[in-house]
Order: sequence, then C-alpha cells, then structure tokens
Amino acid sequence: MARRKRVLITGAAGFLGSHLCDRFIAEGCYVIGMDNLITGDLKNIEHLMKLENFEFYHHDVSKFVFVPGELDYILHFASPASPIDYLKIPIQTLKVSSLGTHNLLGLARVKKARILVASTSEVYGDPMVHPQREDYWGNVNPVGPRGVYDEAKRFMEAITMAYHTYHGVETRIVRIFNTYGPRMRLNDGRVLPAFIGQALRGEDLTIFGDGSQTRSFCYVDDLVEGIYRLLLSNEVNPVNVGNPAEITISQFAEEIIKLTGTKQKVIYQPLPQDDPKQRQPDITRAKEILGWEPKVSRAEGLKITYDYFKSLTNDDLYKKEHKDFENYKR
Repeated sequence: MARRKRVLITGAAGFLGSHLCDRFIAEGCYVIGMDNLITGDLKNIEHLMKLENFEFYHHDVSKFVFVPGELDYILHFASPASPIDYLKIPIQTLKVSSLGTHNLLGLARVKKARILVASTSEVYGDPMVHPQREDYWGNVNPVGPRGVYDEAKRFMEAITMAYHTYHGVETRIVRIFNTYGPRMRLNDGRVLPAFIGQALRGEDLTIFGDGSQTRSFCYVDDLVEGIYRLLLSNEVNPVNVGNPAEITISQFAEEIIKLTGTKQKVIYQPLPQDDPKQRQPDITRAKEILGWEPKVSRAEGLKITYDYFKSLTNDDLYKKEHKDFENYKR
C-alpha cells in the first residue's frame, strides 16, 4: 500500500489556507497545518481537528521551523493579506515572506520536498500593462504604505527561484488575484467582505476613489483547483491564477446592492496611496500549462459567499478587528 503523502500548509487557519487543508485532506493526504493565529482563526479548521490525518502547529514561520518525519509538499500561505493587516503589522508582513520563506525553503531542501509559495498580483503594483502577464515586472513603490506587502512577495519569488536554481529545490510560484468565498474575515478591509458587511448592517457602501478602478474576483474553489494543479505540474516559473472577468468597483457595489436587496447609498472616500487602478489576470499560461480556468460564475460565487456571511452571528457582524498586534511590532 502506497504511503500517504504528507503536506505542510502554513497559514492553515486563514481563508485560503483552510480551504487548501480541506482539499488535501480530500485527496487522502496527511496534512500538517501551521499558523501563528495573528490573522487566522481556529474556527476555520476546527472541523479538521478530530481527523487522524490532520495535526496543527501553533507557530510563527519567521522563526525556525521544524516538522518531524517525512514531507512531500510544503504550501507557504502564511501572510497578512489585507491592507488593514499589513498597515498595522508591517514588520511581521515583511518577515513572514522573507525570513519565513527562507526557513521553509531550507526545510524543503532538507526534506527533499516540493514547495509552492503564495505570491500575489500585488507584485505588479499599480500596473502599466493590462491585463497583467507573468512577464510584466510591475510598477511598485517600495517605500509606500503597500510596499511592505508588495516587496515582501517580490522577495519571496526571488529567493524561491534562487533556491531552485542553486540548490535544486523543487519550487512552484502562484500569483494569486482577488479571491473570495466562505471563511473570509468580514471586517478585514477588502472590498468584497467590506461591501457585504456594510449591506448586512444597513450601512452605506463605501467606495474609495471614484469607483472606476477595476478588480477581477475568483471564487475560492476555482483558485484551490488551480493551485493544486500547479503544485503537481512541472512549471517552476510564476503562474497567474485568478478570474479574468473584470469589473469596476462601482459596478460591483451595484451587484452587491442587488444581491442583498438593500437600499443603501454609495458614498465615496479618497483613494488610498498606491491603490492599483486596474487588476485583471492574463491566465493564458494557466490554461496552456495547467489546463485550468475558473468555472464558478461571479453570480454563483457571490450567492454562496453572501449566504455564508448571513449565517454569522451578530457578534461577528458588528465586531471590529481586534487581533492583538502588539506582540508583532518587533
């Protein structure tokens, strides 16, 4: 009988990490989840805790990482992913994608494991090429407020490729575009949960800027499928995974108002510094290399996500983010 594959998933208690845990459990793997819980939530993986093929490590990957036994795959998804988070904990944001990636690449080298790192469309910055292709190098302000996230991910890609080139580590790099679905944090500052949260609370929907900026939203199940295929592929260069269906923020606000049946107004606030004006993935490489493209329409995905948010308690709906960031300022 073949040995069960052993997979380490960092950021396991987060939105994407928890869905990846589900997928690899479903594939019959033994999953080791790791998270320091500064932005993750154990509620996202509590359904896995009783399983014999899942275990959890409460650990910060920017410190030395040790996992006993064999490892076949490592998926590095530990990172603050919303502006609210990385503006509050900029140093930790930089460390998790630099020191953390270095630690995990070293672990992959020792264990002879294949490692996939979660990069982001933010490596393209406020793009001057549209849609964004993997061969575009980006337009990033390294000293702006978003630089701690953007440059951390760019460094992550560079050190990952260096470990592949100089140490022969099997590496994969996914560039993730805007993703949504159940288990998103309602008040984390990203546009989709922000709009739905405001609608459910009866508040006006807040658009930053004039609403002409665009985003492209991918449902989480589609994203996980793309990541899974990339991990098992032979592709070492970065691959965009996202939904190319582009929409303006103003149009998206109208969709949320229609979906929720609310009567709120849309109000406008100044656009934050360096906020990207356009975001749309070119997924030609994902189609050709992985045979992947998204399947879930935005209408279908939004309904599932809205039903999830409606199921939350009033405490969840009205609470502000109250994570204890004090210990992560160093």
